[in-house]
Amino acid sequence: MRTVLGVVILLVLGVTGPVHAGPDEPTGVWPLEPRPDVVRHFEPPPHPYAAGHRGVDLAGSPGQSVRAALPGTVGFAGSIGGKPVVTVLHGGRRTTYEPVVASVERGQEVAAGDVLGRMVVTDSHCFPSACLHWGLVEGDGDDKTYLDPLSLVGGGPVRLLPLWRDEPATVRLPWSPPLARWRRPVDWVA
Repeated sequence: MRTVLGVVILLVLGVTGPVHAGPDEPTGVWPLEPRPDVVRHFEPPPHPYAAGHRGVDLAGSPGQSVRAALPGTVGFAGSIGGKPVVTVLHGGRRTTYEPVVASVERGQEVAAGDVLGRMVVTDSHCFPSACLHWGLVEGDGDDKTYLDPLSLVGGGPVRLLPLWRDEPATVRLPWSPPLARWRRPVDWVA
């Protein structure tokens, strides 16, 4: 009788067992705090060598701490083509962060939210402003697939809301960097 009473109380109070993230549930943390504006969204290429935007650009500020989105092992912390990059390995996936001057070393274990380094303006996609290019890749070589990193934090594909919401939706204007039309002196060469 006590067991039945205990089960009834649990059901009435709505207490359940541990909740685990399903395959579509976000599992990571934002790499910048506070939650940043998305300057440019993920635009996957139609095939591996085509043009596209293989990540997202997040508005930030020079010197801002960049954090690991998921727990893992630092796979790379250095410069690629003169651009400071940090890569964190998460099993068969990896997250990339640039331009970030690393405060971690290759092989170092990191938890979600641990500081990886500081963002710099140099080589920023949003120059002369600072923004973080954040990427998510699954697999290697020919089996490499670029994924939307916003899916890690619940900011991925748009999900439609019901029309009967209590509050009206607010419109957020897209972020644009100051002096958006200004180009670096060397940009005219390319």
